Amino acid sequence: MKKMCLDIGTVRIGIAFSDELNILATGFDVYKRKNSDADFEYFSNLATEKKCDEIIIGYPINMDGTKGDKILEIENFANMLKEKTTIPIKFWDERLTTVEAEEYLIEAGYRREERRKIIDKVAAQIILQSFLDSNINK
Repeated sequence: MKKMCLDIGTVRIGIAFSDELNILATGFDVYKRKNSDADFEYFSNLATEKKCDEIIIGYPINMDGTKGDKILEIENFANMLKEKTTIPIKFWDERLTTVEAEEYLIEAGYRREERRKIIDKVAAQIILQSFLDSNINK
């Protein structure tokens, strides 16, 4: 079974999936938020369609390890998504993933306007790969 990862932003949500062996994360898409009902329906259906057994959500912990204001938004999103799906949801530390994604895209030669379109997807991929790597020997 695959894992789906969401990098949740105010306007866009990056989406990544693992392979069936849970070894490799791949960026999938950037979803532009519409409204709560449409958003949660979309993610619930997508996770089911892709045969996911877990949904991993990036957890924006502050650099000093404390919880910031954004965490409440993320937890509320997860709680609302839980009402639409029976697939378990886990949080994963997303510190510096957007910075890492930006650096990766710059090195790969993407221009600023191109980076803006896909950075959330790449950040979701980085979050998911970190999650997969931490579980590889368990």
